[in-house]
Amino acid sequence: MQNLLHLSLVSSNLFSQSQNKKKMVASWPEPIVSVQALSQAGVSTVPNRYVKPTHQRPVYKSDQSGLDMEIPVLDMSDMWRNPEGLKRVRKACEEWGFFQVVNHGVDHGLMERVRGAWREFFDLPVQMKRKYANSPDTYEGYGSRIGVVKDAKLDWSDYFFLNYLPSSIRNLSMWPSQPPKIRELIEEYGEEVKKLCERLVETLSESLGLEPNHLMKAFGGEDKVGASLRANFYPKCPQPHLTLGLSSHSDPGGITIVLSEENVAGLQVRRGDCWVTVKSVPNALIVNIGDQVQILSNGIYKSVEHQVIVNSGMDRVSLALFYNPRSDIPIGPVEELLTDNRPALYKPIRFDEYRLMIRQKGPSGKNQVDSLLAST
Repeated sequence: MQNLLHLSLVSSNLFSQSQNKKKMVASWPEPIVSVQALSQAGVSTVPNRYVKPTHQRPVYKSDQSGLDMEIPVLDMSDMWRNPEGLKRVRKACEEWGFFQVVNHGVDHGLMERVRGAWREFFDLPVQMKRKYANSPDTYEGYGSRIGVVKDAKLDWSDYFFLNYLPSSIRNLSMWPSQPPKIRELIEEYGEEVKKLCERLVETLSESLGLEPNHLMKAFGGEDKVGASLRANFYPKCPQPHLTLGLSSHSDPGGITIVLSEENVAGLQVRRGDCWVTVKSVPNALIVNIGDQVQILSNGIYKSVEHQVIVNSGMDRVSLALFYNPRSDIPIGPVEELLTDNRPALYKPIRFDEYRLMIRQKGPSGKNQVDSLLAST
């Protein structure tokens, strides 16, 4: 019986992959241009394809009177199976969807080395980086756009995306070989952040009043989860008030761990009608709730819109690890969190289907997760 069940799951997964591939676009709608190359060429104005509509342009603190807020900073050693710490986690996830975490267990020296290695990669000649040029079917490799909508307004950034978990889907030929030891650093950093993610998912589960392993089971189990890495490069921009390094969006997956620059601000988090610029705490990692946890928690926890601003004086590197549910199982609200007064708010969907919407349309605020509301 177990063999039949296994074959059924495999068959279903292969059919799902086949259907998704039919929907995917094999090439970008326009030629890809390296934003870093534009910046290094000394352009004095932002090309029109990067100029955002007025209502989507960045907002700075000086434009938002009275705004003096910061995302919460939590101590991992304090919130680990500590009732008071779990209350702080819940408050951060309900009110912000973002927090910075310290005492997280990831080696600080390793954080510096992996960030430095990615900076070295982006400093390589563009011809070397283009050996890893990506396509919209997997996004894996070096690229400069998200979404395949023709004539879309693009973001002022380049990136490198790679699959990390499960290990069976890693395509090492698409991992950069330069600078030396970058692959080893990716592996080492990925393993440490994976352990952090496992602890965080357990902590989120407990903070919701569930058994510690409940959310991980809903993700598909530790050995079935997915993870991917994206290194982002935000070049200097001649007119930063006209564009964004990354447009407003919420992350589609489970949770995201961000290693940011400590001395160059860029990440902004929506707080009501305002945008809060995150000030990185030394040696901290930034954690944000993704759409799948919003769905699983039935909207108790929020995946909050965020965006990245750029500046004219300094470039910036960040590294995001996306920790995601197994891609081929339906993700819907956890039954134990449903009540008569709060029935299921979201329709179940497989993560591979949901991710495909993002890859086709690109960043678009909260539109994707809102499209799953049961009332729509």
